[in-house]
Amino acid sequence: MDERALRTLEFDKVRERLVEKAATRMGKELCASLLPSTEMLEVRHRLRETSEARALLRSGSPIPLGGIHDLRAVVRRAALGGVLDPAELLDVADTAAACRRLKKFLLDHRDEAPTLAAYGNQIGVFVHLEAEIRQAITAEGEVADDASPALSQIRKQMRVLQARVRERLEAMIRNPNMRNYLQDALITIRDDRYVLPVKVEHRSQVPGIIHDQSASGSTLYIEPMAVVELNNELKRLALEEREEIQRILTRLSGLVAAEAEAWADTLEAVGRIDLCAAKGLLSQEMDAVAPELNDRGVVVIRQGRHPLLPGRPVPIDLHLGKTFDILVITGPNTGGKTVTLKTVGLFALMAQAGLHVPAAYGTGLAVFPQVFADIGDEQSIEQSLSTFSSHMSRIVEILNQLEPGALVLLDEIGAGTDPTEGAALAMAILDHLQARGARVVATTHYPELKAFAYNRPRVENASVEFDLETLRPTYKLAIGVPGASQAFEIALRLGLSPVLVERARGFLTRDEEKVERLLAQIQASRAEAEREREAAHRARAEAERLRAEAEAHLAEARRREKEVLERARAEAARILQEVRREAETLIEELKAARRQQLALEQERAIEAARSRIRGLEGRLAALRPAAAPAGPPPEDLRPGEEVRVRSLDVRATVLSPPDADGNLQVQAGILKVTVHVTDVERLEPAPAGAGARRGAQGLPTGATGLAGYRPGAGGAPLSAGKAAGFRPELDLRGLTVEEALARVDKHLDDAVLAGAPQVRIIHGRGTGALRQAIQKFLKEHPAVVSFRLGSVGEGGDGVTIVRLQE
Repeated sequence: MDERALRTLEFDKVRERLVEKAATRMGKELCASLLPSTEMLEVRHRLRETSEARALLRSGSPIPLGGIHDLRAVVRRAALGGVLDPAELLDVADTAAACRRLKKFLLDHRDEAPTLAAYGNQIGVFVHLEAEIRQAITAEGEVADDASPALSQIRKQMRVLQARVRERLEAMIRNPNMRNYLQDALITIRDDRYVLPVKVEHRSQVPGIIHDQSASGSTLYIEPMAVVELNNELKRLALEEREEIQRILTRLSGLVAAEAEAWADTLEAVGRIDLCAAKGLLSQEMDAVAPELNDRGVVVIRQGRHPLLPGRPVPIDLHLGKTFDILVITGPNTGGKTVTLKTVGLFALMAQAGLHVPAAYGTGLAVFPQVFADIGDEQSIEQSLSTFSSHMSRIVEILNQLEPGALVLLDEIGAGTDPTEGAALAMAILDHLQARGARVVATTHYPELKAFAYNRPRVENASVEFDLETLRPTYKLAIGVPGASQAFEIALRLGLSPVLVERARGFLTRDEEKVERLLAQIQASRAEAEREREAAHRARAEAERLRAEAEAHLAEARRREKEVLERARAEAARILQEVRREAETLIEELKAARRQQLALEQERAIEAARSRIRGLEGRLAALRPAAAPAGPPPEDLRPGEEVRVRSLDVRATVLSPPDADGNLQVQAGILKVTVHVTDVERLEPAPAGAGARRGAQGLPTGATGLAGYRPGAGGAPLSAGKAAGFRPELDLRGLTVEEALARVDKHLDDAVLAGAPQVRIIHGRGTGALRQAIQKFLKEHPAVVSFRLGSVGEGGDGVTIVRLQE
């Protein structure tokens, strides 16, 4: 593809917008190097990628690319025998997890995006490697104690020694005599050794090794002789720890190196998927469509909008290659001629690069073997080239490289020289381009070219409209009508003397004046016809709206009629059913006398079965532990009193007094329970807040009540299963902010249902963006009482500890 055309048509700016949409470095590199293709199959494949990514966006399923790092340099270094540091290994684990999620997502959506799913098949699965790294490296990027048995033993010994050193130093600090010699009553560390800050004038009173001095010179940091041996032992263990950590990192780096080839394929596939996702996002942002491709050199643009113009540019409709191969656009300056040229050229480049174009459905573009553009004044002062020479040099270059079927865009063809000669050259060039089989869009001010387009087959005029009332272009393109320059009318509107304008008209030949007036009349007639067409369109739209409303009213009336009929049929069926039931009842009553003797025998059998059941219940009761005497049922129970339900062994609040049968309703946590008065006993009022902390059997009181629940009906506490399977720790590493917040929200709900007092959220350190988003979310969550970063033993600032309402 011609490099000057790419630059002139500003394809690089479209690529810059595409790069902004990519999520990974691999994807950004592919976006930045994207070029148009001239192969039909390749272009179709690229557009299919974009369409699948856009379809996923429309369905509310964006491609998950969060948490993926550029591991290419890391994997190469590991493959060459290098040792990766803990942070790099964490990046490997995070990327492995993110790639696993990405692969699953694409395979789950293979029906909507088969091309992208094929890329997902190229992504490797590194479950074992990820598990090994997670087990050895903490979320804070440190080697864990249990990364190896040897490291665990070394660190245990170091903790014991550190405690002994601190005990001895603290004993020295507590000594009243020693306290006078110290600048501060604290223990500090210099050169990895525990020391005390001693006043410089008392250094002889504290025998030991001097390791450092304060900036003011008033304090010496001395390692007392009493802890020198212990510090020496700590130093030895620290060296062993460092060697063991190096051995662990070397082992993990070897595991990465063993998967180097699979990682290379995976990262390449991820970059390709990211490019597709970026194309889909750009299509969505531009409200673009996939053009219909052809190999016949046909261009059909419907409501096309230049993608780089700010705001909402006026859309254009243009076609080329069907009934004509050359389109000559005329009209006043700043009317939109150049924008039209650039829109046609940029659409062709975008489509052949696999990008959707901002236009309406029905837009079609050819796959051109070449795209050339000579737009704007590219003269070179250093080369002493005039405007005419610059344009002509570029045209010569185009003609020398031209292949059949190329798209050529020429702005102000033949300008910059004598108008007569420039027009003649322009006609010759257009004639030559047509003979070579090119598709051409050219702009000009020469009236001779208007006549050329009118008289030559497969050459067509077009014009950009201009509003003489406002002196502003409308940017609308009218194909089939040449444009007038409107120089005299614009001059009059801007205040030039009418006398001078009439004198200028006098210099025109009669034919020239007639042509200009004829063109002006044609444009005015066309504008009037356009206004009438728009009015007719509005009237038709209004008629369609009224028709739709009438059809909707008719459909509603029919629906209501159908409902009335259905209700009548249902009522008739109900009455018939009642009659049938009444008849069956009468028949049964008539048969009752016959069955009386048989019923007596059945009653005796039932009584015998009941006796056997009571015997089994007695045997079962013997197996249960003896219960305390129930005592008499409480009297005069009132709503609000606290009672204990014996069968459930829970505290409850009376909602209604006992009825005539002795049944009353109580509230036990989230349960509204109907029990008999003999199943409850009166309790002293619970301490304030006790009911809010615990509902029935641990059920949170904020849950929805289950009215009508009765003990013994098979019910179970709602939170028992949740509490049994709940884990208070939530790991969010490798997730995007949006994915992480959804997980946090669900985890907090589960924690509240399980009655957990606090949870531990692991988000890692990284850039801090995920931690900030989570803490902002926690501030607004109603169940959160407080939160803090983890302490040294809890994971540091890679972990947030959340306390929940009890």
